[in-house]
Formats: sequence, structure tokens, C-alpha cells
Amino acid sequence: MWSYDKKLEYPIKIKNPNPRMAKYIITQYGGPDGELGAAIRYLSQRFSMVTPQAKATLNDIGTEELAHLEMVGTMVKQLTENASIDEIKRADLGGYYSDHDKAVYPVSASGVPFTAAYLQSKGDPITDLTEDMAAEQKARSTYEFLINLADDPDVIDPLRFLREREVVHFQRFGEALRIVEEYLNSTKFFPVKTPGTMKK
Repeated sequence: MWSYDKKLEYPIKIKNPNPRMAKYIITQYGGPDGELGAAIRYLSQRFSMVTPQAKATLNDIGTEELAHLEMVGTMVKQLTENASIDEIKRADLGGYYSDHDKAVYPVSASGVPFTAAYLQSKGDPITDLTEDMAAEQKARSTYEFLINLADDPDVIDPLRFLREREVVHFQRFGEALRIVEEYLNSTKFFPVKTPGTMKK
């Protein structure tokens, strides 16, 4: 069960519209390495984890990714909300506007709609946690690329926060992987009764 705190995890107050930047940032909403895929991936994989710590890590980070999805959606909305039609056209967002107006819709920066093919839930905890570490690194890279494209401090600041959270998530998944490997490598002994030692 989740409880929702009605505020963003990190404040976002973008004053200047910039639909071109919104077109780039939306990839972290519904793109291949975005927050929607991360949330679904982790909240699905948690069911296959073999230790309580790993389950809790997947649950915690999957939940936080939903908060990041909310942040990215807020950024896209604020960047497009007061943009004129001419600004939308100049940003090459005419096709998006035709389909969605200024709504937030899960697509990549190149306009490909979100697909579950972006993520995996393999059922093997080592495989899944290793994939999760890679996913966090890909998201970190994407945020760094977005920061390189941005020139507005109101945009750069929350992007930096999101990038840093990817680093923390990578570290937490590394810890969970170590715990799971130790658990799976531990030898378990169970007493075996042979027919000659059984009581009649």
C-alpha cells in the first residue's frame, strides 16, 4: 500500500517556455531508459527477489521512480504550457501537438510511444539486479545528455537532482546484488534420515 504526499520530490518552477527542451526531456517520461519503464521494471521484478532486503530495494526504488515520472511530466508541462503555436512549430513538435495538444504522453524524444519491450522481468534475481544496475547507468547518461542540451537553470537544477538519484539507485542495486549473491551461495544443510535410523 502506498501513501501519496501531494508535492514533488524536488521543486520544479520553470518560468520560460521551451517546447524544444520539452521534446528532449519527454524521453525520460516514456523513452527506452525513462522513469515509466524503470518503475514498471522494478515493481514487477520485486516478486522474484529471494531476500527481504532485495524485495524492499526494488519496492522502494520502483516507488521513487513514480515520483521521478511525476517530476519529468511536470517539467514537460511547464516547458510547453505557455508556448505559442509558432514556438511549437519551430521546435518540430507539430506532430506531437496534432496528436496530444500540450498533454504529457509517454514517448521518446524521437516520438516512439512507450512499449513494455523497453524492460525485462526475467525471474532470476541476479539477472534482474544486474539489468537494473545497467538501467540506472543508462538513465544517468540520459540525464547528463539532457543537462548538456539545457541552458536554463530552472531546467538544469531538477535534471541534476534526477541524475544524482540514478547514481544512488545504482549503488543500492549493487548492495542488493551482493546480498542476493551471498544468500544464493550460502550452503544449506538439511538433516537426512536413512531407513536404518528411522524409528518404527
